Amino acid sequence: MKTKMRLMIVLLFPVLLLVGCGSTVPPGKMGLRWEPLSSGLGKEPLKEGFYGHTPWNDVLLISVQWRNYSERIDVLTRDDLHIEIKAAVLVKPLVKELHALRLEIGADFYSSAVKPEFITVARNVLANYLLVKIPESSPEIERKIKEGLQERMKGKHIEIDNVTISDIDFTSGVLRAIETKLSKEQEKIQKNFELEIAVKDAEIARARAKGEADSLQIIAVGEAEAQKIRAAGQAESQRIIDLTLTTRFLQFKAFESPNTKFIYVPTGKDGLPIILNSEAGPVH
Repeated sequence: MKTKMRLMIVLLFPVLLLVGCGSTVPPGKMGLRWEPLSSGLGKEPLKEGFYGHTPWNDVLLISVQWRNYSERIDVLTRDDLHIEIKAAVLVKPLVKELHALRLEIGADFYSSAVKPEFITVARNVLANYLLVKIPESSPEIERKIKEGLQERMKGKHIEIDNVTISDIDFTSGVLRAIETKLSKEQEKIQKNFELEIAVKDAEIARARAKGEADSLQIIAVGEAEAQKIRAAGQAESQRIIDLTLTTRFLQFKAFESPNTKFIYVPTGKDGLPIILNSEAGPVH
């Protein structure tokens, strides 16, 4: 009986050994056959399931799900301020290129290929932004980091889906620098405003003075013209009087007055001289 049992164990051992050797590819992962004594690393990706193999062979598993990797990155902004951001990127390998990925980069493809480029691109992008502009520009910054990282990952058998910035840390030194800078900018704005007000006031004063000068000039010119007109009128009136005020006219006007007494003395052909107010006394 013992002999039969030993024989059965000897006969079944190879079968049990072959049946018990295998690997399972779970959901979310894919595998590559690894046959070191023959063909080496298999090129055809294995989907989820159980794959039997000899004890000296194996199935190498690679996750093909999107995975979020987060990094804290020291950044120097455009205004020379140091900050630390927390940024994350979604990464997964290209399924059709698992063989090349495993050969060229290795299983830990994120640490080997993605992480260094991710940090470099993030720093390069953020270096173009002022510190105070980073929070409001986050969507634009995330898009630029994603595009830059995708460009750098070409030919690396890796797919980049999304980049997010979840946190921005400001050190006390940075906060003091921001406060000082904002204070100086505010002071500069105030001084510029005061300068603009002073310039406007000066312009108004000059305009007012010019207006008053122009007004006085207009008044002076008007008065001069009026004086010229009055003088011309008086001169014309005098000229007319001089032309019309003859001796006969004066004699005629004196003759018209009922209160005037006349004594007419013949003087010859030229006319009669007139002696007024004869009662007042003799005329010498």
